[in-house]
Amino acid sequence: MLELRNIGFEVEDSKEILHDVNLTIDDRFVAITGPNGGGKSTLAKIIAGINTPTSGQILLDGEDITGLSVSERAKKGISYAFQQPVRFKGLRVRDLMALASGKKSSLAEDCEILSEVGLCARDYMDRELNDSLSGGEMKRIEIAMVLARGTKLSIFDEPEAGIDLWSFQNLIRVFEKMYEQTKGNILIISHQERILNIADKIVYVKNGTVEKYGTRKEILPMLLSSADAGPQTCSVLTDKMAK
Repeated sequence: MLELRNIGFEVEDSKEILHDVNLTIDDRFVAITGPNGGGKSTLAKIIAGINTPTSGQILLDGEDITGLSVSERAKKGISYAFQQPVRFKGLRVRDLMALASGKKSSLAEDCEILSEVGLCARDYMDRELNDSLSGGEMKRIEIAMVLARGTKLSIFDEPEAGIDLWSFQNLIRVFEKMYEQTKGNILIISHQERILNIADKIVYVKNGTVEKYGTRKEILPMLLSSADAGPQTCSVLTDKMAK
């Protein structure tokens, strides 16, 4: 279980990005949504340890991890997938899988994990993580890395960003399968209605604070019908990319 207590975050010139965020995440699949600039990605990075909160506490299974680094939180069981996966010249898919799992796995083991995201291990294990891979392929490889780690909490920051319709449809299937099979918690930052539709709970973040938090059935209809969501948020929640 993840608990955020009175989280605040300021940048230079005392500009406040997050204010008094209180949140308990204990459901298997939670989606965070809201208008651009509202603080969603900042919140995800604070949970992962990329950013340090200006105030407040972060607890994982009752343990205060507020002061822990990214690597220390990774050891505690937190994974983070960026909006744009990092490409490493000279590093192959098999190297990334080994780093993620912490061991040298067999082709059969890697094949099982990569097949979960719709990739054939024999075709990809020796591929270099460079521009020869599409955005959709990089997204799925990064998800496979998270699966290989088998962490308590897997965070995905706008996984739909920068990919085409075909890749997006495949990502939806991957997340649906993750929901069915994973034993940990999944936290996804997303605007897309199709992703929000498979979440147990939805968190609506606006102006640096949590405005709404509840089940999908409670929150999603409110977001789709509320003028307060704003034209920008409403337009992305209609899921134009998936139509």
